Amino acid sequence: MPFSYDDFDLSAVRTYPLASRASKANAADFAKPFAPGSGVRGLLDALPSMLGAEDFKAVVRAMRDAKAGGRGILWGFGAHVLKTGVSPVLIDLMERGFVSALATNGAGIIHDFEIALSGSTSEDVDEALGPGRFGMADETGRLLNGAINDGVTRGLGLGQSGAEYLQNANPSHAQLSVVAAAARLKIPITVHVAIGTDIIHMHPAASGAALGEGSLRDFRFFASNVARLQRGVYLNCGSAVVLPEVFLKAVALARNQGRSLDGLTTVNLDFVRLYRPQTNVVSRPVAGVGKGYSIVGHHEIMIPLLAAALVDA
Repeated sequence: MPFSYDDFDLSAVRTYPLASRASKANAADFAKPFAPGSGVRGLLDALPSMLGAEDFKAVVRAMRDAKAGGRGILWGFGAHVLKTGVSPVLIDLMERGFVSALATNGAGIIHDFEIALSGSTSEDVDEALGPGRFGMADETGRLLNGAINDGVTRGLGLGQSGAEYLQNANPSHAQLSVVAAAARLKIPITVHVAIGTDIIHMHPAASGAALGEGSLRDFRFFASNVARLQRGVYLNCGSAVVLPEVFLKAVALARNQGRSLDGLTTVNLDFVRLYRPQTNVVSRPVAGVGKGYSIVGHHEIMIPLLAAALVDA
């Protein structure tokens, strides 16, 4: 049966006083004009206490509290973080005690290695792919594979192998290398690879046995680091797949062995929100025990801003 055109009768609509309603946006939480000369602390105080701004301030508090309480702060980062030029900022945080351990993927150590050797990285793939030059820088493939093969043979993980090589070689731009800084400061760094995803796998010196054994060894080191994160902080910066998956498995091992992760704060920092970081970093690991945050923004802006907020007393 078809309906007819009937006006809905609004004469009996029930209302309530505006003041009696619980509202999600309140004047007390609004932003304040920035006071010139007040520094980064003044900027934080001027931000509204809601949504992403409140999340950012909560992350700063969690990291400061972790450092003050001697708790772990574990940074996971993808290669894009290094390609945006924030290595000096991360190294400064390492020197200031805001980094307990580091984890990256295969591309991460490659770009860091190239920065250490030459002060530059990130080739033009579109230009290099056609002529067959993509990924074929001699030193990158030969020296990094050699460092991995040698280090893994001696019982090291991939991260240790790269760190030890850079420490001994002391390349001309070592001061810009997160991996070299890890060696200098004795901060553990682990590298987690998928075979065939990285340019050094295309070189004749690449050893599947060394890559696999070293990465598995690093996974166990990483799991041990994650198991120490009670009331600590884990940050996933710019890794969309590999590190979120590795982190979830490390959390599973810690829980399997009865290690408490109570009070854990997790942070995903990237310029887009993606499924795996959101579920495997922000949501699942902290369900019922901690708090997860998703901070959206460009690495070259957000990581220096986060660092400035941490160090500006």
